[in-house]
Amino acid sequence: MKDWIQSLKQTNIVKSLVHLVVGITSYPGLTIFNKIKITGTENIQNLPKRNVLFVSNHQTYFADVIAFFHIFSAVKWGKNNRLGLPYYLLNPFTRVYYVAAGTTMKSSWLSKLFTWGGAITVQRSWVPESGEKRKGLDVADTRKIGTALENNWVLTFPQGTTKPFAPGRKGTAFIIKQYKPIVVPVCIDGFSTAFDKKGLNLKKKNTRLTVNFKAPITFSEDESLDLMLDRIMQAIEQVKPQ
Repeated sequence: MKDWIQSLKQTNIVKSLVHLVVGITSYPGLTIFNKIKITGTENIQNLPKRNVLFVSNHQTYFADVIAFFHIFSAVKWGKNNRLGLPYYLLNPFTRVYYVAAGTTMKSSWLSKLFTWGGAITVQRSWVPESGEKRKGLDVADTRKIGTALENNWVLTFPQGTTKPFAPGRKGTAFIIKQYKPIVVPVCIDGFSTAFDKKGLNLKKKNTRLTVNFKAPITFSEDESLDLMLDRIMQAIEQVKPQ
């Protein structure tokens, strides 16, 4: 039964319906009550449809991811650095997954619905309530992300938290070294001002939301995980100025 449900979640029809429903309900918050400014989509227009990893800072649980879904679908329809009218939701870009903490995705019926839109649920490397940290990487989680990369884009947040300038986690560098995806850094801003922490309710209107896609970055074979992570954090502008 679980295998059947998992297969259903991954079908394009189901993912398209989730993208449509979530897209319609979220569109006003991105473009009417607030104004989204998108830059750098020329860096993603000609990417292959597989083995691409987007690394981004993180400001809310869901609003950031939803904005990415809108942008990817708009680019699929030939839009450059803008959303315009959301007719792109009629045939959205669904070959994209995002990495999210399993506890977050089980927190409500709405978050459970979002998993059907393309969530890769992973275990937290730390437990917020106790501060307990797990050592090492979860092999099963790494494999899930690698499997998704085989035929899709994957969006991940190296910090694993919405706290600005939090340290990155080495797991992202490990995945890059192991699966060798095209790595596209993204910088976002304004989402934590406009939305609540979950990213589902408006907190402030007339906020400028920005999403900037940078050119892909490359890594050498002998580059250490620490250096790779440092370069990623620099690229997503999450290193505190000295």
